Amino acid sequence: MEFALTMANHAFQRWMVRCMTAAGMPGLTPLEILIVHLVHHRERAKSLADICLVLNIEDTHLVNYAVKKLEKQRLVRSGRSGKEKTITITEAGQGYCAQYGRVREALLVRSVQQMGVDPAELSRLAALLRALSGGYDQAARGAAAI
Repeated sequence: MEFALTMANHAFQRWMVRCMTAAGMPGLTPLEILIVHLVHHRERAKSLADICLVLNIEDTHLVNYAVKKLEKQRLVRSGRSGKEKTITITEAGQGYCAQYGRVREALLVRSVQQMGVDPAELSRLAALLRALSGGYDQAARGAAAI
């Protein structure tokens, strides 16, 4: 199972990078792509803490560094809400996310649909993966306490 997770993780990261390149924005890392899409989601500002929580990232420095790189690319912009740093999507970022979605639909979604995978089965698989990630998180906390 862990080998399959490793293979799926690498394939997913490779896909994200190549899809974003096909969408016209080469050179982004998988984490940067995830952040752009998360910030674009629901088109509302996200805090660094929000991003770390949703993406299950412990090291806020990784997210902060990625956000700075994305700001230089003019895909996101930083602001403040009280003392908290917030990140919002730019118009350019929205455009690349939309193009990514079109490439994703044409190359990935249709391919999966042609395989005949039941959408309900994919939903169950997603729930199982979320549960497994919780198990790994719990085990990591246990290992840190040893």
